[in-house]
Amino acid sequence: MTDLTSLRQTYARGELRRQDLRPRPHEQFQRWLEEALASDLPEPYAVTLATADEAGRPSARTVLLRGADEAGLVVYSNYESHKGRDLKVNPQAELLFYWPQLERQVRVYGPVERLTPDESDTYFHQRPRESQLAAHASDPQSAPIASRAALEAAFSALHQRFPEGQQVPRPEFWGGYRLRPLMYEFWQGRPNRMHDRFEYLRAGDDWQITRLMP
Repeated sequence: MTDLTSLRQTYARGELRRQDLRPRPHEQFQRWLEEALASDLPEPYAVTLATADEAGRPSARTVLLRGADEAGLVVYSNYESHKGRDLKVNPQAELLFYWPQLERQVRVYGPVERLTPDESDTYFHQRPRESQLAAHASDPQSAPIASRAALEAAFSALHQRFPEGQQVPRPEFWGGYRLRPLMYEFWQGRPNRMHDRFEYLRAGDDWQITRLMP
């Protein structure tokens, strides 16, 4: 087995200074996200979503960011999935974006709420038709299934149920979540592990910015 203790990466692409930061974290996040998108990174809108159940048992998975503004960050899921069950009993989460080519990461923490049915409908009908059918076929998400063949059979049956030209309805068990940030942390890798880290903490309608030890 490879000796992992010998592996090292030197971070030297950039720096993050207090004067570089936007006053509000969603503006700083949008700047970094746009730079990630412009850098041709593979799926820079992919994000790790960490949740915990009522006993505090954590779980994490990668999802796709589908919206970001001052109100919060939006992802979509099956409400009956593992993450959906976690969020039902413990409606708070953390998101982690990692862009290794830029030597950057962003953490965002806050309470989570479901989008309105109209908001979820709008996004669902923007998705490719096959993705709409897959949302139906994968219910209940995270549950055991006998085989790949059983999954493919369920997918084929949905093509018959909703033939081409017929609108695929959004299933009630599928929709969006909005994380309303209470904290952002921006991390820029630096040489010798002397990284730059800045935390934004919500303070009423404003944000308090603090540099953190690396």
